[in-house]
Amino acid sequence: MTISVSGPAPAPGHAPTPVKAAVAAFLGSMVEYYDFFIYGVMATLVLNKVFFTDTDPATGTLLALATFGVAYVARPVGAFFLGHYGDKIGRKKVMVFCLLLMGMSTFLIGVLPDYNTIGLWAPALLVFLRLCQGLSAAGEQSGASSLTIEHAPLGRRAFFASWTLNGTQAGLILANLVFIPFATLPPEHLYTWGWRVPFLFSAVLVVIAFVVRRTLDDAPVFTDLEEEHQVEDMPIKALFRDQWRDIIRVVGCTSIGVVSSVTATFGVAYASKPEYGHANLVSSSTMLWVVIGANIGALIVQPLVAMLSDRIGRKPVLITAAVGSALSSFFYLSTLTSGNGWLIFLGQFTLTSLFYSCYNAIWPSFYPEQFAAKVRYSGVAVSTQLGVVLTGFAPSIAAAIVLKGEMGWLPIAIFVCIAATMTVVAVLFSRETYNVPLEDLGKKNPRRMDVKAIHAERVKETV
Repeated sequence: MTISVSGPAPAPGHAPTPVKAAVAAFLGSMVEYYDFFIYGVMATLVLNKVFFTDTDPATGTLLALATFGVAYVARPVGAFFLGHYGDKIGRKKVMVFCLLLMGMSTFLIGVLPDYNTIGLWAPALLVFLRLCQGLSAAGEQSGASSLTIEHAPLGRRAFFASWTLNGTQAGLILANLVFIPFATLPPEHLYTWGWRVPFLFSAVLVVIAFVVRRTLDDAPVFTDLEEEHQVEDMPIKALFRDQWRDIIRVVGCTSIGVVSSVTATFGVAYASKPEYGHANLVSSSTMLWVVIGANIGALIVQPLVAMLSDRIGRKPVLITAAVGSALSSFFYLSTLTSGNGWLIFLGQFTLTSLFYSCYNAIWPSFYPEQFAAKVRYSGVAVSTQLGVVLTGFAPSIAAAIVLKGEMGWLPIAIFVCIAATMTVVAVLFSRETYNVPLEDLGKKNPRRMDVKAIHAERVKETV
């Protein structure tokens, strides 16, 4: 059997540009999630003292973490709105809007007066701007991952789409790197002007990503839908009519996202703050370096795992990620009360770099591949953002169920295990998509290609 690698020749102006799409996805996600994660770092270490000064330290931290979770409540709302327009007017336009909204919201947080200056207006405005961040984040990864797989060839979709989440990891690393120098400032400087600088720095990153994103062409498959007048008038309606089962499956798959918010947000506070009742504390700056190191490891692992997934399938890798994350969460959380920075790093590296990164490498291809092109942006946005509500409130849940003492982390590990188990079940009931052509994605009985033969033919063409 002869297998075509390139398929039909693209129409003029419709040629896919997978590398450019991956670069734009990387930079856009890096900026969006620098903004998103800088808030997460600040919520546990600074914002409780700036915006919730009338409460005791533990309550202030809990309230600050709740504002972190507020953005995840806004994200489903944003998903319906942005997903609709992503399938209606194009991926690129919505992605540019998301970038500008996130940048503006983050900059305004940086100039927001504190509680001592304007009273209750301070936390109220903080929540509003956090809601805007959530609306923006609802459309970023959904659009970037959908656009990237629509530019990428069969047999390499996971690799190119993985750069969307590599951008997210880079944003998290950058957020922590930027904050570390300010974390060492004396309190009178940190709580007055020092905490503002990382938020204001976002404006520089937004300009860079905006310039790159504007030069990217929209997905060829969407351009074809426009020219053939096949764009859905109400993509959300079509989505729930035709693919509601896929929404439920993807919502279940996203449960494992609690690993990220527990490690990147709650874990920093748990290991470094005395109010959690264990004696062996490490500095917050040490914990930030732990997070940075583990996520640098993830930057390396994710593209490699994505390449593996392009050869053996999405589901085996996702199940490995969920089971490994569940088991290694016990080890990671137990290290947080050890007071040993290197041991904590080993725990975080095992959980984040080796297992959770396998999930991050695959979902940017796996989720868009569950949906047809007409409803792809809506499908990914709505299902992922409904699912990540649990992720957003995971730090608050962890702070509420944690116990005092050296074994106080155990309820949190059980919570992570339950979430990971939900992911395994959802993946088992989902469709395998790594060998399905782009035009057949979302269909009940799609064609399946011999991906090994495609890779072999691609190698021959390059020799």
